[in-house]
Amino acid sequence: MGCGRIWLAALLCALAAWWPAAATAQVGLSGPALRICLAPVRPGETLGDLLAGRIPLDCQGRQTRYGAGDFWASTGPLDIPVTDGRMRLRSASMWQARQTIGIVHASGRIDWIVADARDLTRHVQLGAIIEFAIPADPSPVVRIVWRIEGAGNRRGVINGVQIVSERESDRSNLYMGTLYAAFAGLAIALLIFNFALWRALKHPFQLAYCLMLALLLSYALSSSGLLAWLAPGIDNNNRLRINYMMLSASAGAALLFARTYFEARVFEGGLGRVVDAVVVAMFAVGIGVALFAHRWMVELDLAFSITCGSLIAVIPAIVWQAFAKKSQFIWMFSLAWATPIAMAAMRIGQAMNLVAWNFWLDNSTLIAMAVEALLSSLAIAYRIRLLSAERDRAVEQAAVDRLLAATDPLTALLNRRAFLNQAIGREGRQQLLLLDIDHFKQVNETLGHDGGDEVLRVVARVLRTGVPEGTLVARLGGEEFALVADAATPIDPRALLARLRATRMPFDYAVTASVGACMGPLATDIDWKRLYQSADRALFEAKAGGRDRARIVEGLAAVA
Repeated sequence: MGCGRIWLAALLCALAAWWPAAATAQVGLSGPALRICLAPVRPGETLGDLLAGRIPLDCQGRQTRYGAGDFWASTGPLDIPVTDGRMRLRSASMWQARQTIGIVHASGRIDWIVADARDLTRHVQLGAIIEFAIPADPSPVVRIVWRIEGAGNRRGVINGVQIVSERESDRSNLYMGTLYAAFAGLAIALLIFNFALWRALKHPFQLAYCLMLALLLSYALSSSGLLAWLAPGIDNNNRLRINYMMLSASAGAALLFARTYFEARVFEGGLGRVVDAVVVAMFAVGIGVALFAHRWMVELDLAFSITCGSLIAVIPAIVWQAFAKKSQFIWMFSLAWATPIAMAAMRIGQAMNLVAWNFWLDNSTLIAMAVEALLSSLAIAYRIRLLSAERDRAVEQAAVDRLLAATDPLTALLNRRAFLNQAIGREGRQQLLLLDIDHFKQVNETLGHDGGDEVLRVVARVLRTGVPEGTLVARLGGEEFALVADAATPIDPRALLARLRATRMPFDYAVTASVGACMGPLATDIDWKRLYQSADRALFEAKAGGRDRARIVEGLAAVA
């Protein structure tokens, strides 16, 4: 994963671990949250004491400073009509064992709602919001009180409390359903496409990306509250366990994607081991929450926060190492992940009251997840394009290497080894010509070795361009050349010598050659030896006969 994706995963972890408002991301869709006052439950206190005002409540301090336990909570004075029975009480889903809610009316009537963790699941709405219907009453609601038992209180005891109409509740579900459906559709499409691509290309980073997408989908399923609709019998705390597990696993998969996406040199030395340790820790803490949260939720949540902190801490090292190692992908990721990082930064600004509340900004986690999934696919396409270019260069280089291994570097004709590999095994009768430049030692002495090399190149060009298609032309060594052609379309050696005489040589130096030729089968090494010895004998006769001529022998020599 590139630096942007790691930052996003780290910020998701940080928001989930440290930001009390993270659990209330969607409650603002229906209006502002009510102010809540809080106090820990002390031995002997009852709801009657709370209603009578005998329990001092804290309306200013942070809820998390009290730690885990049982709590009293109360709104301030209210005046909300509920005559039509269409009003809803909403709050963020938190780690709780039980809620006892008292809805106080101006008439003195109190409607009681009691829900344990399993009952809470049946009241979860999209956006992971707990919602209860407020019974109809002629008199308005003037106050709401709670006794909350078994609160984990790592991010608050009760957050984002609202009283909304049924229509506002439906609208909230519609909006959130649209957002999550859009994200799910995008993620599923990208997952299917990239998994199919992985089946074809088998790059490890593609599989890591698919794992990250699958985990993000699972996280969206649990964090959206849709899991509670699909499994209404599940304990709400168990749903939160799944949420923890999927979030930590998503962050681990994101870091794993980085591990496989960047070049291996980026993670050389200790950095690779540190990143591997953080990946393992992210998966391990998620599994730990899933298995042991019922006993050590506070401790495991702290471990989750520390692990997310380690993820954040390793990011600068990865970015610096990628820059120092001149990674091809760091700038691509910096550009691609600018939007998710900006969204996460604005979300933190909202948490610090530096940015006014906004529905889309308040849901920027979901939007950032969607942008992340989309831009990750673009980054993968960029990576594959570079890999394809590298492969094409490798194929081209391999072809060049094969060509260099098969050709004479001076004349670009076949060398002896390549010539024999292609010549031996040809079907039918073949014609073999051996050509040797006359008095080549004198050519070198007169023109110099550079001039002699140029003569060799000119002769090679004449041979290559003056023979039928399919003829093999090679330089066997020194000034000796060989040609193999099909006997059905033989080469006239005398015409070949005539073309050579007519060709202008360096410094207009007169160059001649002698040729020996014969015909016969060329299916085996033995055939080659017979043909070569016969052509070599003919070449010797041409040299002995005064050079600048060709000799053709009819019979084949016996192999010694």
